Amino acid sequence: MFDRVWLNAHLATMDGPPEAPLGVIEDGAVAAKDGRIAWVGPRADLPGQAAETVDCAGAWILPGLIDCHTHLVFGGNRAGEFEQRLAGATYEQIARAGGGIFSSVRATRCASSKELFDSALPRLQGLMAEGVTTAEIKSGYGLQLESELKMLRVARRLGEAEPVQVVTTLLAAHAVPPDFAGGAEAYARHVAQEIIPASIGLADAVDAFCENIAFSPAQTAMVFAAARAAGLPVKLHADQLSDLGGAALAAAHGALSADHLEHANAAGLRAMAEAGTVAVLLPGATYFLREAKHPDIAAMRRAGLRMALSTDMNPGSSPARSLLLMLNMGCTLFRLTVEEALLGITRHAAAALGLQDRGMLRPGLRCDLALFRIGRPAELCYWLGYNPCTGRFVGGE
Repeated sequence: MFDRVWLNAHLATMDGPPEAPLGVIEDGAVAAKDGRIAWVGPRADLPGQAAETVDCAGAWILPGLIDCHTHLVFGGNRAGEFEQRLAGATYEQIARAGGGIFSSVRATRCASSKELFDSALPRLQGLMAEGVTTAEIKSGYGLQLESELKMLRVARRLGEAEPVQVVTTLLAAHAVPPDFAGGAEAYARHVAQEIIPASIGLADAVDAFCENIAFSPAQTAMVFAAARAAGLPVKLHADQLSDLGGAALAAAHGALSADHLEHANAAGLRAMAEAGTVAVLLPGATYFLREAKHPDIAAMRRAGLRMALSTDMNPGSSPARSLLLMLNMGCTLFRLTVEEALLGITRHAAAALGLQDRGMLRPGLRCDLALFRIGRPAELCYWLGYNPCTGRFVGGE
């Protein structure tokens, strides 16, 4: 006896063979038991009975969507800087006037936990309304021990308050705080020796920003070594603004993912594929910053690299609050196929977070489902500004 069965639906299992990866099943059914998927297949083959039946009225069922790279907890916003840039101000001018990331740092440090929670909650709920059942949330706007931990605690509380799984990532190595004496080297050592140990139990992973304006490969390696010593997996903001070998660095450290990758070289991408590191593509940042340089999707395909897709929701470079919009941006800006884009917010997004129990409609995995009123899966990538999600189930509930 199943706990619940979903009928009168079409399935995109994300568990198909390479030639048909969406794993489409017309007139399919999904059955759940104890929060897990117990059976998936054509409705005509459904075995047994269920305590409850859900009539999906012809909707498409996908695995619950996964936003695997967000910074959705932060204080204030930077809409004023957006206006300044439209009027001709440069990033350097804005930064010299006290803007940029450090304006978000000041606002986040000053905000109470309640204020951060109250401002982040609608952003998370907006993702949930689109079918998101798992979301990663990074710290990185505290840049000091207590503020970084405050952000992680708020992220944890969000996951406790809503029916969504929140995965937390410590991004204390996001930038060098201007009030920290000693520069990047000293701050990276502080992150490694003080902040990472204090984050154990609050962070599920550790991230860093390896770039000329942030941390060098050697400093990033120091942070990664501390993370691995603490038993935490790592990921990397890599090769966004220049090629510092971030893709290869992430691969060498067995990173779950390397994210951005606009300037990554082909050798680094091949190293990622060999290491099992997922490429997380962030078209919202490319669009918002009007970047001419795009990730080398062709090289990623040649390497057999798994590609995930995410909002990068943050107040500075990607104030993107819609994962569905990223599907269209990934296809139009980066020329992803529909299959690549949809795998990027399900199966491959799960891999980018090191989660093996979701991202596909497969027996034994979590019964996280998203229902959409569409005629075919490609419509999720096609429509702009439209949310066809009609239902969402987390752990079968």
